[in-house]
Amino acid sequence: MDINNRISEIGVVPVIKLSNPERDAAPLAKALTAGGVPVAEVTFRAAGADTAIRLMKEACPDMLVGAGTVLTTEHVDKAIAAGAEFIVTPGFDPELCAYCAEKEIAIYPGCTTPTDYHAALKFGLKVLKFFPAEQSGGLAKIKAMSAPFPMFKVMPTGGISLKNLKEYLSCPVICACGGSYMVTADLIENGKWDEITDLCKKSCEIVKEARNG
Repeated sequence: MDINNRISEIGVVPVIKLSNPERDAAPLAKALTAGGVPVAEVTFRAAGADTAIRLMKEACPDMLVGAGTVLTTEHVDKAIAAGAEFIVTPGFDPELCAYCAEKEIAIYPGCTTPTDYHAALKFGLKVLKFFPAEQSGGLAKIKAMSAPFPMFKVMPTGGISLKNLKEYLSCPVICACGGSYMVTADLIENGKWDEITDLCKKSCEIVKEARNG
């Protein structure tokens, strides 16, 4: 199964910032996997993101781990060396899209305008990150954008929570939703692994309801 399909099957992608990867990466990976969410976008917003990716993969080898907030080719190289399987960028950067194609790693660029979508089309991309989702028009804009660009599936991130997850996932254009509600700083810093697992389980229930309803 390719990465797009694996992400779509899971339905939610935790967006993670780890300030202490040596302490937290392994137990976090296990907590997410135990909750039925064996995927993570580890952001380069914190130093040591590549370390976190490596440690999460070591703890849970079957987990799908990618790198987020990737801004440079150096970030891409570090992510790949650590074992990342996909790259997520906050905006659309043609240089990074070309570089990831060269390195044969999946990239999900942040796209919120017709210009972004049009540029992504030239790279043959199938799934786009829509960021920041709520602040950029949310589901209404995603649906409007799908009219001229029906070939794309979308992964909205930004402002997603348990409250609006079902609404987003009920839309056939949505591949999966990115979110940090199940991996907040409080939950991670205080080692609330059981709470993270519970939030993942609740998310999985909503994914099933949205997809089957």
